[in-house]
Amino acid sequence: MQSEHDNSLGFLLADVSRLMRAAFNEHLQGSSLTLAQARALIYVSRHEGCRQVELAALLEIQPITLARLLDQLAEQDLVERRPDPADRRAYRLFLTPAAPLQLRAIKQVTDLICADALRDLDEQQINTLMQALNKMRNNLGISDCSPDNTAPVAVGS
Repeated sequence: MQSEHDNSLGFLLADVSRLMRAAFNEHLQGSSLTLAQARALIYVSRHEGCRQVELAALLEIQPITLARLLDQLAEQDLVERRPDPADRRAYRLFLTPAAPLQLRAIKQVTDLICADALRDLDEQQINTLMQALNKMRNNLGISDCSPDNTAPVAVGS
């Protein structure tokens, strides 16, 4: 039995997000990346040069959790930490030359999932949906550490 809350905006957004994460995990089987690592890699690519603490805030995870993810990505030669010239205790994050190949693979998976999620919607409906979601995100506020203030978008978040 469905309640009136099952179709509320928050529940619908949470359900779609959960289902997209599940689909992404399914497509990741056999990959060297986990969903958490893929999200972190995407965020590094969009906010290259960002400090670790800033990236942790964007990902809404604890800095120690991010440190473990970055260790794993560094072991796979996808991300490197460079000392922050303004703060010797901090590091800034950058992609390695191997990262674009993984990012392309992630994009292929996300494109498949998005195509499936948007199936049976026409172009106008898709544009309206994207405009509405962007407006909602802007209304609720964007925190961003990148100089161009590009809004972060991540797989399954």
